[in-house]
This record gives sequence, structure tokens and C-alpha cells, in this order.
Amino acid sequence: MNPLLNAATAPHAFLTHHLDALTPGIVHLGLGNFHRAHQATYTAAALAVEPGPWGIIGAASRSRRVVDAMRAQDLLYTVTEISPSGTAFHIPAVHTEVLVASEETERLIGALADPRTRIISLTVTESGYTFDPETGSLDVAHPDVQSDLRLSYAPRTPLGQMVNGLRQRLRSGGAPVTILSCDNLGSNGARTRELIHEFVAALPGAEGQELQAWLGDHVSFPNSMVDRIVPATTAETRAAVRSGLGLEDAVPVPAEPFGMWIIEDDFAAGRPAWGRVGATFSDQVSRYENMKLRLLNGTHSLIAYLGALSEKLTIPESVAQPHIEGAARSILRHEYLPTLELPEGVDIVDYEEQLFSRWRNTALGHRTSQVGTDGSVKLPQRVTEPVLQHLGQGVMPHHLALTVAAYVACVAPPAGFEPGPQARAIQDPATDRLQALAARHPQPASLMRAVFESGQVFPAVLADQADFVNRAGDLLDVIIAHGPHAAVREAATSSSSLSPRTNP
Repeated sequence: MNPLLNAATAPHAFLTHHLDALTPGIVHLGLGNFHRAHQATYTAAALAVEPGPWGIIGAASRSRRVVDAMRAQDLLYTVTEISPSGTAFHIPAVHTEVLVASEETERLIGALADPRTRIISLTVTESGYTFDPETGSLDVAHPDVQSDLRLSYAPRTPLGQMVNGLRQRLRSGGAPVTILSCDNLGSNGARTRELIHEFVAALPGAEGQELQAWLGDHVSFPNSMVDRIVPATTAETRAAVRSGLGLEDAVPVPAEPFGMWIIEDDFAAGRPAWGRVGATFSDQVSRYENMKLRLLNGTHSLIAYLGALSEKLTIPESVAQPHIEGAARSILRHEYLPTLELPEGVDIVDYEEQLFSRWRNTALGHRTSQVGTDGSVKLPQRVTEPVLQHLGQGVMPHHLALTVAAYVACVAPPAGFEPGPQARAIQDPATDRLQALAARHPQPASLMRAVFESGQVFPAVLADQADFVNRAGDLLDVIIAHGPHAAVREAATSSSSLSPRTNP
């Protein structure tokens, strides 16, 4: 039996009584759909089989929408698992409080400092870590970071909020705590630790030195890998809950049935029984991370950008196009896979087919514009190391160049090229900057050089790879002149004959 509380068998009164009995022990930054369909469901499942002080205080960054709705619904919401074979509903009754970090900062800092809080977890997306894409270090020039480093009483960034909480925690006794990143960053725990330490080192006065010394002995940063496709909530999601359960839920979460969580077992003050409900504790997290970041996320990005340029609304519609599926399989097998050391026991043939099965889930309707969002933060992590590995071996990775070309065509199309409504719907923090470059560089080759040299997206080490930059510019030219299908043909024709690797 699924250990998650099921709405069909758990009436509202029982669920609210269950919430009343919960003791908060986790503060989670980022109250979006992914957290509510992933970490929250695992935690609810773990509490159902092994009770403990692991209720979640969830903090949205700025938006009140989910917070207000959850408060009106006694902190409850529905996770709607969608597949072609049917729909299942679950209510993960695990949040003890929800708040808006930008408006209720004092409450958030108090919760982070509370000795009852044993885990601080995050799903704030890659951009929430405020690092410089050029160096990977803390972006100390960012205005929000500058404000937070002045020990603002209303810190704006997740790093600033956590450091303020840790400062107060140290002052009130220094109870140990774990900071658990659940975002798609390579070595996300180690990266978070580095950024926190860089932030603390930049604090004025002697306080930073004292906090730095305390961090090393009292705060752990386990690496983790998370995986679940969680689309945006739509009117259809709400209608499914209304039809299936007879409930009005303002903020249900659609999700695929699949879920994965790989965690390094390094917790300073205990943890829920996640291992009993499907999470895996492993010392090979970095292998799982790279496998997911490249094979799933990297390939997903190519599908999204090619699909958007082909005016396909969803990922299933995109991957149903033979040329897009062919490009996806080529980049996965020939350009991402050879750069990986796979986790022990992974059958790569099965894993590839599982990915394509998930991407073909037509009932889920994952939008190309959602998957393509924030490419300026995501793509450098996904393509940089594989590109450098291939170039170091004298091989041009044409489909990685196609990924960059398709991204630029979507978010910064040269004058006279219309990328289509799905590409226009993609949101990216670098859009204004890249579109200004496109206005000054109407030729695709010139624009691509400008993106790498001054777009503040890709690290300088890639800008130095002239052959790759030129190849991406060539493929952008093909997209502009002849469309994405022609660019896929060009990449396929030019691709090297690297063989797929089935064993690490």
C-alpha cells in the first residue's frame, strides 16, 4: 500500500488532526510545485511509517498565491499523479506552517534559528544561489547579495536568509543543523557549502570569523539528486481534483508517477526515514547527479528548445517528431553518455528507454516553455564539461552546439526571425541582456560570438573554444534561414561516429 495519505481514504478531519500532532523539524525554502510533489511527499510517506519531529515549515520566496491558498485549505493540497493509464490523488499532510520569506522575514529567520529545526532544505532553482556563472563563486556584485552582506534585517537571497538564521542559531546555543540542497546543481551540497562559506567570509567585522569556525563543526551539507517531472498547475489539474475527489483545491500539483531521490547520508541532527519510502542513500551521489544533469536535463533542454521552435506546446508533442527524437537520442548516447562515470548497477539501455517513456507521457502535458525556462543558468552546468571533454579529444559535439544555437534562437532571435509563441513564452533572467546583443549583432555568427564573450551566460573557458562557438553560430544560421528541422539534419550529418557506451 502506498504510504502517502490518500485523499480517498483520509477525510479532512483526520488530516487536520494529523497536522496538529506534527512537530516542525524542517524549514524548506521554495514552496513551489516541485517541493510539494517531491520532498513533501517523501517526508509525508516517511512520517506515515516512522513518526518523528519532521513537520515542514515551507517558505515561498515572494509570491503569496500558494501561501494564501494553503492557509485557506488548512495547509493541505493535492498531488495529482498523471499517466496515460490513469490518475491517482494524494494529500501529503506534512506542512505545519507556510510563509512568504520577503514579507515575513523575521518569522523565517526565527524558524531557521530554532534549535528544533534540524534540516534546512532548498528548492530555489539554480538562479536562487546567486553565483557568478563566469567563476561559479558567490556573485558579490549582485545588488541583493550586497544588501544582505550589510547584515540586513530583511535578507533578500536564500543565502542571506540562511546565514542570518545561522548567526542567530549560533547566538542561541549553536544546535547542529543540516542544509540540504535539492536543486539541479552539480555537487549541490558541496556548492551550497562553498557559497555559504564565501558569504560568511565576506561579512564585515569579526562576526564572520566566529561563524565560519562554527559552521565547520556544526553544519553538514549532504549532496543529493532529485528527479520528478512536475509541470505547472493548470485549470485542467484543478478540474481533475474536482472530478476525482469532489474537492476544490486552488493549488493542486500535477506530477508524473515516477520519482527518485539519491542522498548522501551526512546529517548533523538526524533525518526522517526517507530510505524506507523509496529514497536511496548512497556514496555515489555525484555519479547520479551527473547522469541526471546530462542525460535527463541536458537532453530535455534540447527537446524543449527544438520543440518550442517547431511551435510544439508540450514535450510529448515535441519528442513525437522523428527528427527531435533522433536528435535527443544522438546527444544522449554520443555526446553526454561518454562523459559520464555511471553509478554502479545502472542499466543505461533501460534508463534511456525510461526517460523517453517519461517524456512521452501525453497525459502530463509538460510544456516546452517551462522546461526551457532559465536556460542561462541551467545550460552552463549541463554543456560545459561535456563540450570540453569532447574538444579535448579532438571531437566536435555537434548536438551540444545545436542545443546552444536553439536556446539563443528562442530567447534572443535576430531581427526578422520569428521563433514562435512557445519560444516567446520562455522566461530567462538573461533575456534582456541577450536581446540587446541580438539588436547589435544581426548576423548569427556575430551574435553567437557576442553571447559567449559578453552575454554573461557561459564561462570564459567556452568562449575560448573558437571552433565550438563558430559551430554553434553556423547552426544558429541554419535555424534562422531554414528552420530547426534543417539544423537537426545538419548536426546529424556532421556528427562524429562516437559509439554509445553501455558500461562505464
